[in-house]
Amino acid sequence: MSSRVGILLLALLLSGCTTLRGTGDLGLVVERATGSVLVVDTTEQRRLARIPGLGDLSHASIVYSRDARYGYVFGRDGGLTKVDLLRQRIERRIIQGGNSIGGAISQDGRLVAVSNYEPGGVRIFDAATLELVADIPAEYGPNGQYSKVVGLTDAPGQRFVFSLFDAGEIWVADMSDPRNPVVHKHTGIGRQPYDALISPDGRHYMAGLFGEDGLALLDLWHQDRGVRRVLPEYGKGEQRLPVYKMPHLEGWAMAQDYAFVPGVGQHEVLVIDRGSWELVKRIPVHGQPVFVMARPDGRQVWVSFAHPRNDQVQVIDVEDLELVSSLTPGKAVLHMEFTPRGEHIWISVRDDNRLNLYDTDSFQLLKTLPAESPSGIFFTDRAHRIGL
Repeated sequence: MSSRVGILLLALLLSGCTTLRGTGDLGLVVERATGSVLVVDTTEQRRLARIPGLGDLSHASIVYSRDARYGYVFGRDGGLTKVDLLRQRIERRIIQGGNSIGGAISQDGRLVAVSNYEPGGVRIFDAATLELVADIPAEYGPNGQYSKVVGLTDAPGQRFVFSLFDAGEIWVADMSDPRNPVVHKHTGIGRQPYDALISPDGRHYMAGLFGEDGLALLDLWHQDRGVRRVLPEYGKGEQRLPVYKMPHLEGWAMAQDYAFVPGVGQHEVLVIDRGSWELVKRIPVHGQPVFVMARPDGRQVWVSFAHPRNDQVQVIDVEDLELVSSLTPGKAVLHMEFTPRGEHIWISVRDDNRLNLYDTDSFQLLKTLPAESPSGIFFTDRAHRIGL
């Protein structure tokens, strides 16, 4: 045995990894009640490890490094945790704020951004070291108030885009010079933007408005044209139902020529033409939609729902714009995630402490895996997709 091979084997043994493998079929599942994440394998459909010690994961989200080896976990307690999927351990953890709501990774994979309710703003870190690189306070108005920040996403051009809930603004931060961000502010976009998404091609940023009807749309190719209101008449004069859980807009679906959007306070999914941004159809569904997610090939859209009707998942056929299946996975369905090419979908069933795995063609249940109060499911193919 050559000395070089011996050194490599020793390094692998010391790292706790005895088998070389890739990361493309791995993922992390949030166990919100225990502050832990599961490392899972989507090819073998099994759990590989549990990693504890990640703090408050009651509203956790995850993005991945460019090589899909590291997951960056954003916790509600302001924690930013870098997890090594191969060594199955925490690489580094910091508390960067008081109440964070999500994050994003830059186009080149070198910067990780975190949006904060407290103190209000976006903080940007070196992805390798978690060293603070830039701090963008969400200060607005004549009295210098600070806004909660929501809807943070990456965009082409080494940019981050986010919304200010209290200010009713959308900001675009150009991070070409990481320590000197250039921020373009769009004001008066509507009351209380509560979340947002970016289209898969990175061109359109759309924020949902809780304080009034409609959506705010920004064309990132033509920022000079300002923010456009979409569906300004939706819900006008109609009785809204109580909103138990806000929709997650990064779970909105862009499929074929349409955007599929959860109707806030209504039991319906809205279908919007992506050319004209006009309403095409309102599809009645089981409850108030939370996640509305497209299968990778764009043929299906899967919908989950808010409490108290959160035991069911429904499937929309994109060609016919009709419901084609209804499933009942169990108590408190929280999140869904397609395998990279969409042949299977994993669904977290929080109150039954399990993950359900389904075939997306036959809708048959393939397998269940135990998990402690699972919520978010995040597979590593997100590393190569804009906005995820």
